[in-house]
Amino acid sequence: MHPDELDIDAALVGRLVAEQFPEWAGLAVVKVASAGTDNAMYRLGADMVVRLPRRPGGAGQVEKEQCWLPTLAPRLPLAVPVPLAEGAPGQGYALPWGVFRWLDGENVHDRPLGEGAALADAAVELGRFVAALRKIDAADGPPSWRGGPLADDRHVRAAIRELGADGTLDASEATAGWEGALRVPRWTGEPVWLHGDLLPGNLLAQDGRLSAVIDFGGLGTGDPAADVLAAWAVFDAGTRPLFREAAGVDDDTWARGRGWALYFGLTAAHHYRVTNPVLAAVGRRAVAEALADAG
Repeated sequence: MHPDELDIDAALVGRLVAEQFPEWAGLAVVKVASAGTDNAMYRLGADMVVRLPRRPGGAGQVEKEQCWLPTLAPRLPLAVPVPLAEGAPGQGYALPWGVFRWLDGENVHDRPLGEGAALADAAVELGRFVAALRKIDAADGPPSWRGGPLADDRHVRAAIRELGADGTLDASEATAGWEGALRVPRWTGEPVWLHGDLLPGNLLAQDGRLSAVIDFGGLGTGDPAADVLAAWAVFDAGTRPLFREAAGVDDDTWARGRGWALYFGLTAAHHYRVTNPVLAAVGRRAVAEALADAG
């Protein structure tokens, strides 16, 4: 997906574990299928998962997750990954990496929650998660990669042009939606905690109910609107109001969240249309939902 990706496979992970955590040597190492773009994951035995940055720029995510998830986890209403150990560079792999407790469940992209009561319950649960995260003291937290204001990004404009040219979307409608988002007043409050990437592949469900939020690579502080993009990336017209009520956001934050759904959706649909069709499809859905929803 990216020209600077590192070579990672199960054999490398097994060597790293055996060298640095000999108590886990010999446990089965199995690749976890994922449409994620920043990290590779390998299940370690029955109860753990190893998470390794795919690219040099992802090294800081490891330290951030190791530092902050133990503090945040007890205050959140859904399960999140619990760090068990931090690995160091070795065996030809040049970055830090992490070992986490395994969370059972299937991501809601691969196994959608469907419609009706299950999706409605998930909307309320994820809204409560966003609200709880926002209330935790963020004074010392690092900035999230989606924590700043929306900007008139050339990548968004390029995506609109090219996706319009190949018939994926109506370029005029997308341009109007994007320009409308740019006109929404910016966040003027103090930065709050954000997950930063609340997409279907980062949500787990068990027995038809939302059970966990994973992949905290985008964790940080900033404008709460970035986590509101889930309203369009995950939910539909019937369940968005439930998510909004549970999340407790004002009109401008909601409108900026719709802008973030357009930003993510347009850039993902464009950039990953060949290299990661799963993420591109999530992006196209987010754009369609955001453009169909006038507010």
